[in-house]
Amino acid sequence: MTEPKLRKVNDFLWEIPREGKMRVPGRIYASAEMLPDVTRDNAHEQVANVAQLPGIVKFSLAMPDIHWGYGFPIGGVAAFDVSEGVISPGGVGYDINCGVRLLRTDLERKAIEPRIKEVVAALFRAIPSGVGSKGQLRLSAQEEKQVLTQGAHWAVRNGYGRPEDLDKIEENGQMKGADPSAVSAKAMERGRPQLGTLGSGNHFVEVGYVEEIFDQSLAAALGMFKDQVTIIVHTGSRGFGHQVCDDYIAVMLRASQKYGIELPDRQLCCAPVKSPEGQQYLAAMACAVNFAFCNRQMITHWARDAFEKAMGMSPRDINVQVVYEVAHNIAKLERHVVDGKEMELCVHRKGATRAFPPGHPDVPEQYRTIGQPVLIPGDMGRYSYVLVGTQKAMEETFGSTCHGAGRVMSRHQAIKSAKGRALHRELEDHGIFVMASSRETMAEEMPEAYKDVSQVVEAVHGAGISVKVAKLRPMGVIKG
Repeated sequence: MTEPKLRKVNDFLWEIPREGKMRVPGRIYASAEMLPDVTRDNAHEQVANVAQLPGIVKFSLAMPDIHWGYGFPIGGVAAFDVSEGVISPGGVGYDINCGVRLLRTDLERKAIEPRIKEVVAALFRAIPSGVGSKGQLRLSAQEEKQVLTQGAHWAVRNGYGRPEDLDKIEENGQMKGADPSAVSAKAMERGRPQLGTLGSGNHFVEVGYVEEIFDQSLAAALGMFKDQVTIIVHTGSRGFGHQVCDDYIAVMLRASQKYGIELPDRQLCCAPVKSPEGQQYLAAMACAVNFAFCNRQMITHWARDAFEKAMGMSPRDINVQVVYEVAHNIAKLERHVVDGKEMELCVHRKGATRAFPPGHPDVPEQYRTIGQPVLIPGDMGRYSYVLVGTQKAMEETFGSTCHGAGRVMSRHQAIKSAKGRALHRELEDHGIFVMASSRETMAEEMPEAYKDVSQVVEAVHGAGISVKVAKLRPMGVIKG
């Protein structure tokens, strides 16, 4: 591990001074007690590498859930001038538009506790999970192209959800600029059978309840109350998005040479935003973004259905509604004020969440007085958080905050550490019933493999780039 050169800015912010070929300083949000975990895997070096890319403005940023990623750190945020800057697939990641959707119900904890095993089993049957899992739909090639351009709207138009669901999704569940002709046949082939599936890795559907409310008025505005039963859906664009990233890494390696871009790391390969390669990647990435929006909408539909059957209740009695859905692993063209000047930027959020403030036009009208909801899942054994975005986030982080707990163990380390342990039973002893597609997945995702998400949340709350609203406690989880 290299010794990080970090200068304290305040109790929750640390700066990597500009040196060598860095065009801007790096900045990492974290408390002092988190720094050993934050720097353990040298992810701070990736923050400094990103700072060397052309057209980056203000800072190369990292949130407190930072850990080592492909080129860019996970938990990284970087904004590039659209006229002079670049776009990089490594700055978006392989699981394009991996994201989180929070659902609320009218049920209270005591109603579901006696039935939690039936509910989790019903969810596990209804939502295909695991590596290479296939969905219930058999899309034609033409239908898949419609999914890629229409996103969650395709699902609702075909009976998988309600029109009001769309109002609570980032980008309204449909990113503009998607062009299926920019996507390879291989990506199309991988995506076609996977719509409506959870996948593997850290993806999950979690049934929990509101354990604690930090701000009553903000919680009420989100329709949330203490002991309310909630559902979190965390998944992304599956093999489709992975293939889009893989295809464009090859394109961008050639483009970096073509445009004479000096790379501190080949994984940061990129092209000018306005170049043909940059525009093609944006069009293909938007297709993967829309695939993921549609995927979470389909899973919401299966989850509603499974919940109603397991509880033996009507849709009206349970009343599963979307609170909000946030996107991670995405690049967006946004307008921000930099040094007093409004600029059009290409903002990369890789393992980071948009956190726009009250009054912003991109926040759903129903939430515009409180700011964008921010959803921060933890690990399956502890808790998750709901927050809202702030004006300070807009000023300091291009309207961004953290996205989760962040790993402290590699998957290999976690499997080794879990050897000989009965993780199912350990979690059940804490009142959490888990079903997973494999024991290996359970081991990879065991709670100790992650930072304590409360530390991450306290750091962004303390820094003022998000405000805590509520803490959720898991009762049942299905893992991919």
